[in-house]
Amino acid sequence: MRNLRLLKSLRCSELQGPGTPQCFSVRTDTRTVLIASEYSVIELDPRVMNEVSLTAERYLPEDGSGTVVGIQDLPDQESVCVATATGDVILYNFSTNQLECVGSVNSGLTAMSWSPDQELVTLTTGQDTIIMMTKNFEPIIEVGIHQDDFGEGKFITVGWGKKETQFHGSEGKHAEVQPAMSWDDRRPRVTWRGDGQLFAVSSVCPQTGARKVRVWNRECVLQSTSETVNGLEQSLCWKPSGSLIAATQRHPNKHSVVFMEKNGLLHGDFTLPFGKEQVKVKALLWNSDSTVLAVWLEDMTREEGGQVNTYIQLWTVGNYHWYLKQSLYFGSDPQRAPADVSWDPERPLGLHLVTRGWASLTYDWGWSTDRSHGEDGQDNANVAVIDGDKVLVSTFRQCLQLPAPVNLVTFHRLPQRTNELAALTADGHILVYGTGDKSDPTARVGGFRSITHAPQLKTTYRVLLDQELPLALRLLLWLRGDVFLGVGGSVEGPSQSTLLILGPSEAQSPQSTLEIKSRVEVEGHVISMCHSSNTGTVALQLEDGQIRKFLWDSLKPSVVGWQDTTGYSINFPDPCVQTALCTIEKEHLLGLTDRSHLFVDDTEVASNVSSFVVYDDFLLLTTHSHTCRCLRLSTLTVKGLQVALAADGGQNDQNDETLRRVERGSRIVTVVPQDTRLILQMPRGNLETIHHRALVLAQLRKCLDSQKFREAFECMRKLRINLNLIYDHNPKVFLESVETFLRQLDSINHINLFLTELKEEDTTTTMYPYPSNASGQSAPGACGKKVDIVCDALRCTMESMDQHKYCLSILTSHVKKTVPELEVALQKVHELRVNPPGAANAVSAEEALKYLLFLVNVNELYEHSLGTYDFDLVLMVAEKSQKDPKEYLPFLNMLKTLEPNYQRYTIDKHLKRYRKALHHLSKCGEEHFTEALNLVKDQRLYSEALGLYPTDSPQYKALSCAYAEYLVEQQQAEQAGLLLWRCGEAVRALQAFVGSASWRNALCVAEQIPLPPDQLALLARDLAGTKLIELRRYTEAAILLEQYAKDCEEAISALITGAVWEEALRLVYLYNRQDIIETNLKPALLEACSSQTSYLEAQRAMFTRHKTRLAVVRELKEKARLELLDEDVPDCPEAELYSEASSVMSGSRAGSKYSHSNSRISSRSSKNRRKAERKKLSLKEGTPLEDMALLHALAEIIHSVDKMREEVHSLLKGLMLFQFDGQAGRLQQAYGEALQMIEVALPEVWQEGLQQSQAPITGPNSTANSIMASFQQPRPSSTQDSETPPPPKMRNGVKWKLSILK
Repeated sequence: MRNLRLLKSLRCSELQGPGTPQCFSVRTDTRTVLIASEYSVIELDPRVMNEVSLTAERYLPEDGSGTVVGIQDLPDQESVCVATATGDVILYNFSTNQLECVGSVNSGLTAMSWSPDQELVTLTTGQDTIIMMTKNFEPIIEVGIHQDDFGEGKFITVGWGKKETQFHGSEGKHAEVQPAMSWDDRRPRVTWRGDGQLFAVSSVCPQTGARKVRVWNRECVLQSTSETVNGLEQSLCWKPSGSLIAATQRHPNKHSVVFMEKNGLLHGDFTLPFGKEQVKVKALLWNSDSTVLAVWLEDMTREEGGQVNTYIQLWTVGNYHWYLKQSLYFGSDPQRAPADVSWDPERPLGLHLVTRGWASLTYDWGWSTDRSHGEDGQDNANVAVIDGDKVLVSTFRQCLQLPAPVNLVTFHRLPQRTNELAALTADGHILVYGTGDKSDPTARVGGFRSITHAPQLKTTYRVLLDQELPLALRLLLWLRGDVFLGVGGSVEGPSQSTLLILGPSEAQSPQSTLEIKSRVEVEGHVISMCHSSNTGTVALQLEDGQIRKFLWDSLKPSVVGWQDTTGYSINFPDPCVQTALCTIEKEHLLGLTDRSHLFVDDTEVASNVSSFVVYDDFLLLTTHSHTCRCLRLSTLTVKGLQVALAADGGQNDQNDETLRRVERGSRIVTVVPQDTRLILQMPRGNLETIHHRALVLAQLRKCLDSQKFREAFECMRKLRINLNLIYDHNPKVFLESVETFLRQLDSINHINLFLTELKEEDTTTTMYPYPSNASGQSAPGACGKKVDIVCDALRCTMESMDQHKYCLSILTSHVKKTVPELEVALQKVHELRVNPPGAANAVSAEEALKYLLFLVNVNELYEHSLGTYDFDLVLMVAEKSQKDPKEYLPFLNMLKTLEPNYQRYTIDKHLKRYRKALHHLSKCGEEHFTEALNLVKDQRLYSEALGLYPTDSPQYKALSCAYAEYLVEQQQAEQAGLLLWRCGEAVRALQAFVGSASWRNALCVAEQIPLPPDQLALLARDLAGTKLIELRRYTEAAILLEQYAKDCEEAISALITGAVWEEALRLVYLYNRQDIIETNLKPALLEACSSQTSYLEAQRAMFTRHKTRLAVVRELKEKARLELLDEDVPDCPEAELYSEASSVMSGSRAGSKYSHSNSRISSRSSKNRRKAERKKLSLKEGTPLEDMALLHALAEIIHSVDKMREEVHSLLKGLMLFQFDGQAGRLQQAYGEALQMIEVALPEVWQEGLQQSQAPITGPNSTANSIMASFQQPRPSSTQDSETPPPPKMRNGVKWKLSILK
């Protein structure tokens, strides 16, 4: 839905050449025009005219009767080639200024055509032959144009009948072939396909006198011949994309442009908007990208002065419909009529023409989508599409019949009037249309009821401008009321433009007239204008990308530069084909180039944008990665916009509301204001409406903020937005507006739908997160579970408003709670059955139960109804279920015969509600206690059961004993002993305490029993020998042996074994057993000293070995990392491997063997996981994580050595006491050296812990070398950080040394 808009027009008419222009060619390297006349070749530049005479060398006669049949610029040869009707092929070299005849044909030439790659040239001669030559004019072949054979592409017949026997229409098979038109010049027409592999020739057949089209390949071999087409005319042009050949055909009732395939068969057409004998087509011309077809026409009937009118029409196609986009009318003046027309070979929408009066015209067109710019709900999102004398206004699908072809459309920009449009016609009138009359809602269009009304013509203005040439006014803007802004040509020079402010004429005239109120000259060609209705700013863009601001609303309109806040002038780096004003912190100009670069002022923010539109606070754009982005400008800066667009197509965040995938090649047409609809057009022309998530959520948030709950709910239902957003958007406001919410919805079904979709998830953080930097955020709601809060709030409000009307919704609120209150819901249904309400809007019990069965599984509801112990309710639910009465009636009848408590116990046990069952069973008397005890044992309900019986009852004691047995099985014998002790089972409690080594409780129970002294001593000896010493609790064992077993020698022995030297010495002197000092204590001290010394030596040796190996591993790892950096592949997958590798095995950079094997280790069980961890931290040399294993081993050594402080201190005191000073001194020295070695090595071993905090050093005082050195420092990866043990902390505050040993 795009129109062609004239961006720039250049006219060069000051220079006059000899004769009359006949044809021309565009010189691409200098952007000048080479014009051939009957006397010379002229290079026409806006400032100078260079002439090369063709009569001086007698290539053309001096009397002006010569004809040039073709001219072609050859940039590779720096020459121009000219072919004359007398048969000469002339080459003029621009560098040497030499004119040379490179060939001559005696029979004369009728046409010359170069291939698109300019490697071949075809010439048609006066003898109806084709001469093909190379670019150096070496002849390749000469063949006749008229061939009897069809060509190599001749159709194959399969015997399904002959052409003579087929139906030939109303004219019959013997109808005569119509000869060519009388005005046909009988000259051949040659056209090449865009790839240069085929060319077509249209010529008049000598036998029939009608034109035929023949297709030849690059070797000049005939491929196909067209079928006989009556009325086929001389114009011919092959579409550059290669699909179709355009020609014109005159039918008995119409005049058409027809299309042929390369096999000569017709394939589609469109009708020209003229009578059948009104015009003749002089030429058809495709532009270079095959999007526009130019039709050059001339009236067949002459006016009174013998003059004819000339037209050029520009046609485009969309969805198989041809649109007339521009019509250029040149009047009847022969000097203004085009002599030749040509598209620019490099710029697809650049059109060149030369008039017979030596005026050179250049038109540059651009694509534009003309849409209304309203942002309120009154705007109908109009999009106007020009189609000849009609403006197709969508979305209404209405047509405006206008008296002349339309060239330009613009919409009013003031609020409340954005549905009004103005159309500029080819004859210089502006027609203003407004909204149609809405008084007749039953109006019909084409037999169908019309839901919209076509715009109606309000005013027709005649524009007082110099209409000497077509398109004197371009880039029309409707500023306000009757004020328009346009761009016209400048009288100052060809490199300037004139801004024209048009307003109503004050002169009295029968027709409304617009005259020029202000005229402002602009240095340069204005190629685009845009206007902001909010700020009134009009921004201009010049052809070189410069931006200007037009101060149109001042007393003296003027043009100033576009500047930033610092006064610096801002321009687009490249010219843009689409511009728009927007506000990103301040007002900016957006521009999109034909190379898909999007600029905000002079900053490029994206390079893959295919279309964009600014709507309200949003920037919507489509990209070549097939996405549609919708960004809120008020939350962004220009830098933020650049970053957001750089992340286009990211798939990591599936909840990014700004991004949506669209069909390949989609373009934005318009946005419906105050709605969620975005209109896209596909490459084939069809329109699609999408609801972009960002627009939808913005509209919903706006509705929820203004408490338009019904509008938001309907939108969310239609677009499948999770209804939780109604609450999550602002929980506090929703809870305060529950009544408003219910009154607006006013539908039980809608309320139930909202309740059933509730879930604990906060959709504002998961599904629909607020855009970054957004001002609005979800307000915190009440504490507790969201579903319960909403259900309770709605239920309370509905019950206070009308509990009968909202009965079903109240039931839903009970069922949808996190713990469904099915019993409460069933009870309310039962109340409806017992006491039917009399209100008119009340719901019956049958309806309520049926609805409840819809929400809840019938079996689950049956069980919950059974759990209410109400058999009437159970029967009511069962009757609505599919259960067989033979299944549930006997069970219910059996229950009715039971005692109430036992009945409820049976029901609860059936429903597996064992705690409730136990509670009811405990009330059934002692005769059911055995059943209760079995239930407690089966379901392990010991704690609940103990609370149901008195502590002094036999049931309590039995339960305690059962509980104790269970605890013993669970290896909790001490707790079992406590239970048995308090319930009076002292003997069993003693066994439990002995089994758990709880010797103090055991002795207390033994005294309570009481045990005889000998058994008590035996018990103490057993506890000390078999329990405590095995558990290395030597001090406690010594207490038992000393105080209860009365065996001091065994007590002292236990203390010596446990290295409790001071306590052992105390008992020695307490019981006067100094003999034990010599026999046991001193040997034990010396043995302990020797053992500790040996252990320290072994730990020191192991520590040194591990530390040395760690240094080697780190050196190899650093070497591997540097080698990787030298290969300049820092982003390869192996880089992470090398950063984590602990060592380098011989012949490889890292232990890839082990890394691959570890990756295959299954972690399906904890055993495998532990095995994998042990294997991963193996100390075997060459393993990938050897450095981690070494660090763990070193940490363990440090912990074990540091833990010896108290033990060494006690041993040193014992040695010194018995004058073993030498052994004590050596032990103290060995331990001190070990601690000192560890403290010195700690910073070296855990150096990476210090480097983690080091960042690359940058700043004004840094050098290149210092920055590189900072970056090259090794840094641990995240994986390594998680496995590296922290540096051990030494307990330096613990005093262990003896100063007397120094």
